[in-house]
Amino acid sequence: MAEERKDSAESQDGTAGLSDRDREILEFERTWFTYGGAKDHAIRERFDMSAGAYFQRLAALLDDPAAYAHDPVLIKRLRRIRDGRQRNRSHARVAR
Repeated sequence: MAEERKDSAESQDGTAGLSDRDREILEFERTWFTYGGAKDHAIRERFDMSAGAYFQRLAALLDDPAAYAHDPVLIKRLRRIRDGRQRNRSHARVAR
């Protein structure tokens, strides 16, 4: 019965689809600037994964409804950054 309540609570706040690592990635992304030093180094140290693998996972989380439900402010901010970079790349290609 306690498990049922836990599952229900998870699905109400939208985190049922997120793994512990996904939640840790979102938390890290929210606060990484407090680590000092290079972000790539902090990623390797905290998650024991390459920066490339981390950013691939983060990109997938930006389009995950469960991640949005978990932290909509962070996801919106990161989407704006991603979309701005994509626009800049598109404009750079057209300007050539």
